[in-house]
Parts: sequence; structure tokens; C-alpha cells
Amino acid sequence: MKSLLLKATLPAALTLTLLFFGCQTTGESTGSPSAAAKTVTVAQSGQADVVGTDDIALQKAADMLSPGDTLSIGPGVYTLGNSLVIPVSGVTVRGVPGETVLKKAPGIASRVIDGGDWGESDLRVAEPEKFRAGMGVSMTDRRHDGGYYVVTTYVKAIAGDTLKLAERSIHDLDYIGGTASIESKFPVLAAYRVRDLVIEGITADGNKDENPYALDGCRGGAIYLFDCRNCLITGCVARNYNGDGISFQITDSISVIGCEATGNTGLGIHPGTGSWRPVVRNCHTHHNGQIGLFLCYRVRLGQFTDNLIDYNGNYGISIGHKDSDNLLTGNKVRFNGFSGVYFRKNELQVGGHRNVFRGNEITDNGSAREGYGVYVEATNVDEVFENNLIAETRAGNERTQQYGVYIKKGDSRVRLSGNTMQGHTRQDVQDENGVALK
Repeated sequence: MKSLLLKATLPAALTLTLLFFGCQTTGESTGSPSAAAKTVTVAQSGQADVVGTDDIALQKAADMLSPGDTLSIGPGVYTLGNSLVIPVSGVTVRGVPGETVLKKAPGIASRVIDGGDWGESDLRVAEPEKFRAGMGVSMTDRRHDGGYYVVTTYVKAIAGDTLKLAERSIHDLDYIGGTASIESKFPVLAAYRVRDLVIEGITADGNKDENPYALDGCRGGAIYLFDCRNCLITGCVARNYNGDGISFQITDSISVIGCEATGNTGLGIHPGTGSWRPVVRNCHTHHNGQIGLFLCYRVRLGQFTDNLIDYNGNYGISIGHKDSDNLLTGNKVRFNGFSGVYFRKNELQVGGHRNVFRGNEITDNGSAREGYGVYVEATNVDEVFENNLIAETRAGNERTQQYGVYIKKGDSRVRLSGNTMQGHTRQDVQDENGVALK
């Protein structure tokens, strides 16, 4: 029951205080380790504390955890009709690398025909037969289909054509206009307001071929942490989510080490919304629809080291709103669709400042139409590129990284020092302000 309450209340209730990006909350799950820490096992057959193949079995096992315990999930594909939510702090969730797969069930949706005004939790829907009690869902319409406006919850009960949800709407759904819908959209593996959590050896599969676009990184991802502290995600794979791979929002000291994010339609790895001191190291984020590594709002004092970031649709690394004082070293950023590194367009007051790129390889990015190693569209202060290789290494028509560093006109101060730049079809450095040095 505890986990059901977490599923129901935390994402949407927190929305009441998160009216838009960046508003923090207080409070967290706490607890001290049990006197005798235990391991709770899940298997698809044979002997285990819980035997099963779906989210019901997994959540039953997770609800048995106390601080200090380990949840050990055996090999197999587990089909999830709702998130696996880790309900307590100080635990380890462990799978068999490459063999423990949590896979989102095929998505369903129905138009809302009545209900969903502010504060309502009962919705009349056009196709109630698609749903079951316990199913994870999200309420959306054309005006509230992204960010923290989306309400994630679950179905408590069904009465005729009415779904009784575990959480209330936080705005008036547009059921009169016909755009309001209820959809089975949820993170695959999630934790809310916990600390000292370790997740290792899990593959979270979003099953994008059988799901519509899911949640953006504010509310979801294949692996999703919200308002968590001092957590480690290691040796995991986040793949094929119709949204983001690994997303953590309003966090402090989250480490993502030795993970892979691939095939997600949105972003690969997404630290955001006031996440301080993140560490992303030795990860491979590739073949994601938009961006490999996305620093969202107010990502600060992060360390992004020795990652391979390639073959993402638009950018390898994207930095923007108040993403400041981060260190990026030893990364290989290549074969991304527009640029290896992109500083998003922001006014100076809300720009990302004093980010240091040192010893990276930023090579062979762009498309036949245009391509950049580093593209600076924002106005910002004291970005440092030092001792990097910024180059186009291929020959002939294969060369797409036309510029090494391109700085748009504006109040931007980008310091270039000791970089090796070569092979570009146009220029190594183009600064519309006329001040950057190679």
C-alpha cells in the first residue's frame, strides 16, 4: 500500500508546488538501516521471495524493503503496466546486467469526455474497457502536455465509464475542446524523494514501438528520479523510451556511472531542474532522437567525464538556463546531427556561465546541410575550451563539421586555449563578435 500511495500522490501532489520549472520542495524519505539487512528476491519461476513477471510482482517485493536492504531481480523480461517505484531510502536495487529487463507494456489512451476540472479525480472516458485498476496513467491535454503540468497517477477503480484516479487534476482539462486524454504514460523505474539509493544492472526498456510519445524528462524517463539525494545509477541501460532515457530532476549528488542510454526519442541522459553536483562518467549515450547529454535548468557544479556521446539526432551536449560551473573532461562527442556542443539561446541573466571543457574530442559532427563542433547561441560569461581536439577527421564529401567553434553575435565570452582544430571545410573559429582566439 505504501508504494501505491507514492505512485499516486508524489508526482502530482508535488506539481502543486512546482507550477513551473525550478520551484523546489522540502521533505524526503528518511530512515536508518535495519538491524539485520535482508535481500528480497524476485524471479520469474522457481524459488524466490516473490515469483512473477510484471509490475505487481516487482512492486510487492519493493514494498518489503527497509533501509539497508537489497532488492535482487532475477533475469527475464518483466512487463510493466505501472512504474516500479522504490519507496524507501538507503536500499540497493540490483539486476543481472543485460538479462534483467523491465519493459513498459504497450500504451493505451482514451479521450476524456467529462471531468478533470481542477481538483477532480474522476474522469469519464470514451473507452473505459482499455483500463484496469492499478494501471499507471497521465492526464494531459493540448495546453498541458509537457513539463510539470502533466499529472502522473494510477487508476484506483473503474465504475462504468468513469476512471477513479488516485490523484486530482491540477488544472482544467480541455474535455470540451476534445483534446483531453488519459494515457498509460509513466516512468519504467522511478524513485521520489529518497536518498542513498543504488540502482545497478537494470535494463529499463520503454517499448517505444508500442507506445505513443510518453513523458518528457520533467515527469518521466526509462529511469527517473525526482527530488532525490546521494543516489547512484550504475551499469544500467535505459533504452527505447518514447521520451528520455535517464532523467533526474530537483536532485543533489546523483551519479550515473557506466550506463548506456540509447534509442530514446527524446534525450539520452537528462540532469535538470536545479540538480546540483551531478556526476556522469564512463557512459555511452547514443542514437537518441534529440540530444545525448542535456543539462536542463540550473544544473550546477557537475562533472561529466570520459563519456562517449555519438549519433544523436540534434546535439551531443546541450547547455542552457543557468547551467553553470560544470566541468566536462575526457568526453568523445562525435557524429551528432547539428553540433557536438550547443549552448542554447538565453539572455545573459539566465545563461549558463563558467563551464569548462578540457581534454575532450569534439569531432565529425553535423549533416550535409550544416555542422559545428561547438555552437554558441546564448549570451554567457567565461566559457572555457582548453586543450580539446575540435576537428573534422574525414575526407571528401564525408566532412560535415564545417566550423570548429561558431559564436553568434551577443554578449558571450568564450575563452579558447591550447585547442587543436583542423579539417573544417569553412573555419576553425567564427566569432560574430570578433573576439575569440583559437
